[in-house]
Amino acid sequence: MRIDIWSDYACPFCYIGKRRLEHALSQFEGRDKVEVVFRSFQLDPNAPVQATRDIYDMLAAKFGMTREKAIATNAQLAEQARGAGLEFNFDTVKPTNTFDSHRLSHYAAAKGKAAEMSERLLRAYFTDGLSLGDRRQLASLAAEAGLDEAEAAAMLETDAYAEEVNGDIAQGERLNITGVPFFVFNNKYAVSGAQPGPVFSEVLDTVWAEENNTPVLQAVGKPGSKAADAEGCDDGSCSI
Repeated sequence: MRIDIWSDYACPFCYIGKRRLEHALSQFEGRDKVEVVFRSFQLDPNAPVQATRDIYDMLAAKFGMTREKAIATNAQLAEQARGAGLEFNFDTVKPTNTFDSHRLSHYAAAKGKAAEMSERLLRAYFTDGLSLGDRRQLASLAAEAGLDEAEAAAMLETDAYAEEVNGDIAQGERLNITGVPFFVFNNKYAVSGAQPGPVFSEVLDTVWAEENNTPVLQAVGKPGSKAADAEGCDDGSCSI
């Protein structure tokens, strides 16, 4: 079984959805036969590397709310993340352009470290308050994920893997993906948003039954379907 996940490292629901999927997989009988592929998606391709506003001011401007309301709303999201076993520290989040972090993710995938790199990038952004727009910082994170720091740093100074990132984004557009996280199972069934764990379990069981020629009682959504929508991000100032 193959699961393609479109996500952005600046999307809080991507981290929550990833963890919920992982929990469902930990209880899934066929987990050793599942391949997870991380796909790139940029919520805001035009975001600056150095933001002039913090996450609260960005959200306040987007939604027309006060800064105090943005802080309170993100506190609620942090509580939701804790329910998934995650720690979100929005006070230290550094908004930035995520293109280089996606290039690094593809580089890591080529070295067999996709899962480790994606997890480290998400934790760096939402928990550790590190900048994913700082190439030296990205190289250091690559080392923590088990990659060669100097080699990663050299790669980041080129345009390597830009074509792969743009290819993922283009493929997402063909699938009508407008928000993330977006999970595609065997290029047939789709789950949009940070769904509860039982939804992921249902899709896993459905695909597993098909692969093993067991009767399927209920289909779950397909790419482009809105039937399985949940909380997710669809623009560059998403954190609520």
